Amino acid sequence: MYLISDNIDTLTGMRMAGVDGQIVHEKAELRTALETAMNDETIGIILLTESLGREFPDLIDEIKLARTMPLLVEIPDRHGTGRKKDFITSYVNEAIGLKL
Repeated sequence: MYLISDNIDTLTGMRMAGVDGQIVHEKAELRTALETAMNDETIGIILLTESLGREFPDLIDEIKLARTMPLLVEIPDRHGTGRKKDFITSYVNEAIGLKL
């Protein structure tokens, strides 16, 4: 795993868990970090803070559509998640039309 974050606290916490990573703030930095991590064959999962995903959705969507490996997963940072409380339920409703 490898973390790309815009928050030093998230990176520090993940490093304590044994996950290396880096801090980025600009779109160009994010693109470079993602390309470097995606080309590293030792990385199977790239963790990305949700705030970066919300700030640069076009870049994240472009990568998710073009590549299957490594897996790109958005995670909440120390400020919590940007998702609604019923995120999973609404996701299932949208995906298969089944109300839970």
